[in-house]
Amino acid sequence: INAEYGDPRADPMRSWTFSLLALIHAAQSFDIPLLAPRDYAHGDRVNLKVNRIDSIKTQLPFEYYQLPFCKPKEVKNFAENLGEVMRGDRTENSLYELNMKVDTQCKVLCEPQTYTQEELSLFEEKIREEYRVHWIVDNLPAATRNHIFEPEDEDAYEYQRGFPMGYVEGGEAFINNHVRILIKYRSASQSADASYTGFRIVGVEVEPASISHEYKDINKFNIPVVTTCSGGSRPAQRVSGLKAATVIWSYDIKWELSDIRWASRWEHYLKAPNENVHWFSIINSLVMVLVFSFVVAFIMCRTLNTDISAYNALDLEEAGDSEIKEETGWKLVHGDVFRAPGGFNLLSVLVGSGCQIYACSILVLVVACLGFLAPANRGVLAQALLLFFALSGFCAGFFGSSMYKMFKGTEWKMNAVLVAFLYPSICAGIFFFLNLFVWAQGSSAAIPFQHMVIMLFLWLGISVPLVATGAYFGLRRQPLELPCTPHQIPRLIPPHPWLPAEWMVFVASCLVGGAACFVPVFIEVFFIMSSVWLHQHHYLFGFLALSLIHI
Repeated sequence: INAEYGDPRADPMRSWTFSLLALIHAAQSFDIPLLAPRDYAHGDRVNLKVNRIDSIKTQLPFEYYQLPFCKPKEVKNFAENLGEVMRGDRTENSLYELNMKVDTQCKVLCEPQTYTQEELSLFEEKIREEYRVHWIVDNLPAATRNHIFEPEDEDAYEYQRGFPMGYVEGGEAFINNHVRILIKYRSASQSADASYTGFRIVGVEVEPASISHEYKDINKFNIPVVTTCSGGSRPAQRVSGLKAATVIWSYDIKWELSDIRWASRWEHYLKAPNENVHWFSIINSLVMVLVFSFVVAFIMCRTLNTDISAYNALDLEEAGDSEIKEETGWKLVHGDVFRAPGGFNLLSVLVGSGCQIYACSILVLVVACLGFLAPANRGVLAQALLLFFALSGFCAGFFGSSMYKMFKGTEWKMNAVLVAFLYPSICAGIFFFLNLFVWAQGSSAAIPFQHMVIMLFLWLGISVPLVATGAYFGLRRQPLELPCTPHQIPRLIPPHPWLPAEWMVFVASCLVGGAACFVPVFIEVFFIMSSVWLHQHHYLFGFLALSLIHI
């Protein structure tokens, strides 16, 4: 290279070019975990992993095998990250046998299961609470297809993750003991560049059914041979009002060639049906911000114009010294605006914690908009929030100590300790208190002890030292210079004519200040809370980033 192009170090631009080429070459040889496609040959085994069951009614997920489903002799747990554990995911193996491009009809999963009244009551309880079953195939969640109305495409549809465990009809509960699994795949012959060989999975659909099977023969593996999977006139499998029942679990597998590219296989899972409403919420927020800004600017300009006109009308030649020194209008409070409040230590702590949350949000949005928080990496969003919050401890210590020094505080050690422990302690206490109730219910959302230790290390081992480091640099910097020096004697504030009590003024200030901040973002907050409640994680980071920029 040096012989043909010269030494790249002699030209900075050429050096940057060679560095960029080296980075691109390194990126091409690096595969992000869970994002690299997997190629299958005809007949290759495809693993179906069970995940969890959850409901939007109870908000309590449970492990799949906490219910008496058919399970293998040896249940293997797959590695989960901290975010998956916080969501209640527990990925385990199953008895379902899937082979690439090998269709299966009416295959029995395991031996007939005879359930007691307690086990049937457990199934009935979960069915009435509208629990859904979640599976994973090739890192894609199994989903049910829902048709949506689009004028341009009559066959448009979207995916709803999971499938219902059962249904209630006529006051009785029926369990879905048969599933028809449709797996969409893409062949290498459909790829123009022939970058791979074999087949890739691009979609997993599940259609559940409740069938009361009947059988006559049993094979050598003690598995019944059934032919009633098509349903037809067969009654559904009831689980309510029975002292005991025998349930046969079965499944069909169908492979379907699809023109969906592997890179866009998540589009149906992440379709935003309310995209137009999102744009409306952003426009609404922008209009509200402009209106508030105009109102504040109008009030400020009118007040200042009135005061300046009064000052200009004063005849300095005829006025006495006493009249010149007398202050009116906004000048009455200029010596008290920047006076340190009574609890300035707590104020600086809250400002530091707010800067930490703000920095954490910015980092998460930037990383998400760059595509690193893809939904294929389950749990990575929650894990990134915890990690970035711990790393943002430097901002909390720096800005909290800077404000504390501006108010000429002397107990800087207590200030740094409060910044490091006040807000995280409140959150940790609430989290631990709620975790006790979740653990008492036996839910998989209860955080195990070892993961609590990891979260404690993120706090005490990373966040606290960074807060101390930020406080050190914040105290070493020059204090902020105030535009006006506060008077030594505070000015007496007369009582408000409409709000005579001090607590009424405090409540009114909180309501007006809170409403001014909440009104521009309430629609977007509604979407975020709805997606969390419905277990549909909010991946519209572009909308969130745009909302943050204009607000």
